[in-house]
Amino acid sequence: MSITKEIVTERLKTVNGPDFTGNIVDLGMVSEIFIADSKVFFSITVPAARAQEMEPLRAAAERVVKAIPGVAGAVVALTAEKKGGGMEASVPSRPEPRPAPTAPVAAAPRAAPHAPASQSQGKRGVPGIEAIIAVASGKGGVGKSTTAVNLALGLAANGLRVGVLDADIYGPSMPRLLNIHGRPQTVDGKILKPMENYGLKVMSMGFLVDEETPMIWRGPMVMSALTQMLREVEWGRLDVLVVDMPPGTGDAQLTMAQQVPLAGAVIVSTPQDLALIDARKGLNMFRKVDVPLLGIVENMSYFIAPDTGKRYDIFGHGGARREAERLGVTFLGEVPLEMGIRESSDAGTPVVVSKPDGAEAKIYRDIASKVWDRVNEERGAAEAAVPSIVFE
Repeated sequence: MSITKEIVTERLKTVNGPDFTGNIVDLGMVSEIFIADSKVFFSITVPAARAQEMEPLRAAAERVVKAIPGVAGAVVALTAEKKGGGMEASVPSRPEPRPAPTAPVAAAPRAAPHAPASQSQGKRGVPGIEAIIAVASGKGGVGKSTTAVNLALGLAANGLRVGVLDADIYGPSMPRLLNIHGRPQTVDGKILKPMENYGLKVMSMGFLVDEETPMIWRGPMVMSALTQMLREVEWGRLDVLVVDMPPGTGDAQLTMAQQVPLAGAVIVSTPQDLALIDARKGLNMFRKVDVPLLGIVENMSYFIAPDTGKRYDIFGHGGARREAERLGVTFLGEVPLEMGIRESSDAGTPVVVSKPDGAEAKIYRDIASKVWDRVNEERGAAEAAVPSIVFE
């Protein structure tokens, strides 16, 4: 049975719209449908104000499409038209709760804006590590971890000594993405030795607990684990440590940004407006704690049909670039929606190492170059801002 847009459309007509008013096709909620290699791609436009409650609708649409004979997979995303725009839209009407400080507030001097990691007041550096970069997203499911690991490999391919810290305690992904198994060894029974593969030094909670073991720790335990994985690991000499942050902007993420001497943050988003709304929350969080914003990466930016080479902007296009321009943040690049990127990551052979001469690997290496240039720019700006004292 050949899969056609007409067949997919007819099946989608069985999915009720919001509040059971008609179906999502007749309501004009379904984008252009694209089919390639027996996989179906489309998005559903929903009211932005009701985005969170629309996930069951998206899941229902995905289920009916996957049930079509011959369909090997479906990629369905929610999108929404943005009302207004600009970072002010994400500023909460009341202060967000902050974690309790580990020391009296008066005893912790505020770090100077854009201070380099080695000079950030109140943030103790990690011996041997020149720069620490956070890769973050305002929500899950935007490909943050895949971006983080390929960024790290891109930095290494550009000649840097690189490590990766998987800071997602509840959903560690680096063991699978980098095909690393086993338990880390210790030095004198105290300091952990990082695991290694593809030239990267790696530490993750996934090395310390079984993959199927649920983590039910609360905030203080999470922060204790993160501190140990950062400061009680024999990293050696590194030019850069890439931190794969947990998704969202909760207490763990905020405390990490406040206590770790970050050289800067990279925000990962997708073209659709719902993801951009969450990305602005992540940008705001880092700005509030004086962490330099190195730039935005637009993931799943476009799709190139393997049979015709034609480009399709399935989930919209250019949203992250426009947002970066509006906020005065560097736009680092566009990563295509490419099955090979996901499949190679799931297999533990990220595209930068499995296809180093391919177009996708070049995109990640270019992004890595821009990120490192931004780190050096921030260092230069911080050094220029430090007054010199001259004795006469």
